[in-house]
Amino acid sequence: MKLPVLPVYYYLDHFTEMLSFVETTYGSVLADEHRAFVARFNGFSQDARCLLIRMINRRGAIFNSGHFRYEEISNLERALADLHAAGHARPLRDADYGQFLACLPKAELLKGAKVAGFSGVRTSWSKPRLIEFFLTGVPFSTAFEHCGGHRFVALDDTGPVEFLLYLYFGKTEDDLKNFALRDLGILQTNKASSFSARFADGDEARSCFHYSRLLDSLATKSINVHRLAVVEILGGPHCPSEYAADLRGRAACEVGQFFEKLGESELARQLYRVGLSADCRERLVRLSYGAGEKAEAEDLLREMIDDPASDEEFTFASDFYARKFGGRRTGVCTEVLRSASTITVDDTYRGSPEAGVAGVMRRKGFRVIFAENTLWQSLFGLLFWDELFESGQLHSGFDRLPQCLKDRRFSRQFAEQIDDKLGAVRSGNALKQLLKTVAAKWGRPNGVFAWDHVDVEALRLLLTGASNDGLAAILRKMCDDFRAMRDGFPDLMMAKDGEVSFIEVKAEGDVIRRNQLTRLRQLANAGIPAEIGRVDYRFDPNQDYVVVDIETTGGWASSDRITEIGAVRIRNHQVVGEWHSLLNPQRLIPSKIVQLTGITNEMVREAPLFAEVADSFMDFMGDGIFVAHNVNFDYGFLSSEFGRLEKRFRFPKVCTCAGMRRRFPGHKSYSLGNLCKAFDIDLKDHHRALSDARAAASLLNLMNAKRQESEIEPACSAAA
Repeated sequence: MKLPVLPVYYYLDHFTEMLSFVETTYGSVLADEHRAFVARFNGFSQDARCLLIRMINRRGAIFNSGHFRYEEISNLERALADLHAAGHARPLRDADYGQFLACLPKAELLKGAKVAGFSGVRTSWSKPRLIEFFLTGVPFSTAFEHCGGHRFVALDDTGPVEFLLYLYFGKTEDDLKNFALRDLGILQTNKASSFSARFADGDEARSCFHYSRLLDSLATKSINVHRLAVVEILGGPHCPSEYAADLRGRAACEVGQFFEKLGESELARQLYRVGLSADCRERLVRLSYGAGEKAEAEDLLREMIDDPASDEEFTFASDFYARKFGGRRTGVCTEVLRSASTITVDDTYRGSPEAGVAGVMRRKGFRVIFAENTLWQSLFGLLFWDELFESGQLHSGFDRLPQCLKDRRFSRQFAEQIDDKLGAVRSGNALKQLLKTVAAKWGRPNGVFAWDHVDVEALRLLLTGASNDGLAAILRKMCDDFRAMRDGFPDLMMAKDGEVSFIEVKAEGDVIRRNQLTRLRQLANAGIPAEIGRVDYRFDPNQDYVVVDIETTGGWASSDRITEIGAVRIRNHQVVGEWHSLLNPQRLIPSKIVQLTGITNEMVREAPLFAEVADSFMDFMGDGIFVAHNVNFDYGFLSSEFGRLEKRFRFPKVCTCAGMRRRFPGHKSYSLGNLCKAFDIDLKDHHRALSDARAAASLLNLMNAKRQESEIEPACSAAA
């Protein structure tokens, strides 16, 4: 796709668009410094405005002015002079030394060292070593003089611009790349008719900006940055809203944990006391208890139990209190996991236990949906679409998630509408509204769910098979605190006899996280069955294996095509079904392939296309495990064919070649033909798909018999 050509004054136009929007929407929030910047910017020449925006939009804050070549700027020297006079550009300082050196190419550093008379420098040195040499042995003034420092300029006084961008985008930004992504068609934006201010109070806006920018700075993992962050947290601005307090709490927790790892636990505790978030309070309890200050830990735990910030906090506090002060020996997560029911899954599903459990449950007559968080997010977003996205709750075209979900105002702001819609859920009338929303709003950008994860049939099953009152209770919790409730839901939803239930799948070595345990309890308390299923990997005689062989026009899945597919279904060592078809590859079969397989161009001329048999083959696969001799060849071709149809092809794989090497070592060759000779397996019409699939199925039965033996022998030894 050819990308559009951006207009000459593209960056200026969009910066002006942003300024106009912020001035109109956030007039009461802007401080004098921000209004002064806007007035100063509007007073610049067009060249100076264009240059400032270009500098803001470039990476870093140190630039070689000799590289400024922009067609919209006619007088670069005058524009630079204007920015210097206004304080938005300045010469380099000692503090810029490291960034200045990083901007220089290696050749420039070598040349500067030579001109300055440093003979010990070697051309073989890497650039990082050269930079270290300059920083430790060459004064900044010397490097400035001999490495062209006079050509460089530093961007300065960008705080007002960053604040304006924060108001517009709702997160810290230091460039205008999102505008480019929008206009190039890469980034979808909302086309709402009206937008509202995300902050109505200047103190809240500045507090949120302070802590958001602080959080971004912590990504460097620098100890100096974290030391500075301590000052910014302990002496930072007051938090006039829950959202600002949340941001401060996140920063305090992150910095506190950083210093915990360095052994500075008292500093960490000081930060946690200021943070006051649930995570901070948990860390404070653990540190206080570990330091022997059990009275402080107990008092805080009682506060958390009596007035928890969330269900997760209550789970932690009650569990920790019971173990440390109530005499219980194991944690609630461990106890719940140990008491969970066991589900036997074929060990081929190691690495994808949810798919294994889904197959087991389908064989028991359940309809299984991979639900996890996406089902609940789409239910919430579709049910409350109008309140979230059609009532002025978005704050610019780039917004996806309304601020009222971030700061937990949603349930208060739309109390009446929420009551009405939850009433529809309780009366069983919500599905019709959801379907209308799906039809009318499909594809509209939003930050609650992804449209390609919306499963209308799964939503129908949930709304008709779960307790209506229970669904309303869960949705109420999502309204009250969407951020806390957006994850942790069980992996699978199962439907049978008009009722739904949920299961969280845990394989060996897995732990249950606190948010998962909390969701299970919330669902159970709401009358919606939910449990943990512990996976026990072993050979499952009821598991279906589908042994596949294909013939092709060549060896490259990206360019060659399939001419024949043969498949054999194996259950408990027995053949229970076969599937076969020639295919029209829509290209000539090379003569050497015809000689190998015996499949001629005449044989496939009237054969179906892959697209015509794809659904039939997928139905035959069912919940089977994909098996082939040199499995990646067959699987790769079939995956490519389904990919051309924009369909997903994903199954656990077993290779009879690799499996026979493991189970029956010592053979000189593990080709299909030689293994069939070695084990007296009938192989007629070698290199025809169904014949080869039948032979590979016999090898699979040999492998599975060995697997069963290896599981029975340890069990017998243990019994003895």
